[in-house]
Amino acid sequence: MPTPTTSSGYWYGDDDASRAAVEVLEALRAYRAAETGMRRRTRGEMGMGETDLLALRHLLEAARTGRTMSPRDLAARLGISSASTTTLLDRLTKSGHVRRDPHPTDRRALIVTATESADREVRATLAAVHERMMAAAQSLTPEQAEVVVGFLRRMRDAVDGGGPSGD
Repeated sequence: MPTPTTSSGYWYGDDDASRAAVEVLEALRAYRAAETGMRRRTRGEMGMGETDLLALRHLLEAARTGRTMSPRDLAARLGISSASTTTLLDRLTKSGHVRRDPHPTDRRALIVTATESADREVRATLAAVHERMMAAAQSLTPEQAEVVVGFLRRMRDAVDGGGPSGD
């Protein structure tokens, strides 16, 4: 385990490799802070909470891939209770962002769908930032993209407690 230091990297080593790693982690933290700020601004512009936006994202993704989503599916994706899901769907239905429709083959079930106006609103709110993000990602060579994807997956595993060092 590295010896704690008084450098800007706290407990990380002070050799060249550690300094480079700390710089990467600091850039990742700065990105996360910028993304958090963007999400906060988006919630403010759309007058929604974080869970509302996540629900819309899941519903729009399901529609884009041709899948249906039930209230139970949405609750599982969001990690919330069925009671919280009902409250969420009531709120999003009232605001015109989602529709509850009967399931086509199971009359006891419902399908939840984001409305076209919700799709337009999300696109209008996030289009410019998504274009800038795509441009940044497209500026990478295939080799660079492979390195970045591998790094981000290892970071995900490290944060989730999985992978070689988190077992």
